[in-house]
Parts: sequence; structure tokens; C-alpha cells
Amino acid sequence: MSNSTRGPRQLEFSFDATEPVREPVLEPVTEPVPAEAPVAAPSPAAKVSVAPIPEVRAKPAAAPTANPGRPGLRVLQGGGQQRPREPLESRDAVVRVLVEAGADLLLRRISPERAEFIEQKVDKVLGLFDRVDANPLLMPVLRRELDDLEALMRETRAQRGRRQG
Repeated sequence: MSNSTRGPRQLEFSFDATEPVREPVLEPVTEPVPAEAPVAAPSPAAKVSVAPIPEVRAKPAAAPTANPGRPGLRVLQGGGQQRPREPLESRDAVVRVLVEAGADLLLRRISPERAEFIEQKVDKVLGLFDRVDANPLLMPVLRRELDDLEALMRETRAQRGRRQG
């Protein structure tokens, strides 16, 4: 049997960056493999000797050892306060708008149509950022689109607040 019949590899992720990921170790299995279908007995004239093919199974990787001095997850102290809204002046701020809209969509605070509209606006604005880098004369167009996106997000947040309340 060739190795091409193996299934997909499974990836393991560790929250502790100092712990390396261990690959599974393949070892031959010494226990007998049950036959799937009965085989007819060979004729007495035929002298065929067939050695059993050892089965190879993946041995699960050992669980990472916990580092007692450093926890894998930590709680950020924020007191439940929202971050102040930042003006849309950078690519990062525009991408955060897209992430916010995605979270709102997943939490069903906004409709799929509104989320798609926000995504289209964000794509347009990010494209304009690239075009402004090449041609600074397009800066007023970018500023107008940023203002439109900011207004759209203010309206979305207001609707989201009405739906929750």
C-alpha cells in the first residue's frame, strides 16, 4: 500500500508560543490485522508464501506541557468600556470598520444586505488609498468616500442600538 492513500494532515495549534508543535510518529502495529473477507485455501500444488504487510497507524502527538509561569490565555482589563470611535483616516481604521460589520452580521445586529454594502464601500475606499499613493490629486475623492463610510457607520450603529434596545 502506498503513502498516497493517507488522509489529510491535522494541524495542532498551541497558545504557548515557546512550545513547538510535534509531528505524529508513525510506528508499525504489532497486533494482527483481521481479514475483511475469507480467502479460499490455495491448491496443494501451489506453494505460495505471503508475508503479512504490517499496518502503520499514526500515533497521536503528545499533549504540550503547560508552562506554570505563563498562562495560555489572559484577561484584558478594560472595565467593559468601548473604545472611543476613531476617525477614518487610515487603512487600519477602515479595516476595523469591516471587522465591526462582520461581527455585527454574525451577531445578527445588522442585515446581510447592509453588511455587503459596507464591505463594498470598504473595498472601494481601500482601492482609493492605493490610487492616492500613486496619484495624490485623488485625495479629495478619498476624503469624500471616507466621510460617506463614516456616515454609513454612524447610521449603522444607531440602527444597531435601536434593534438591541
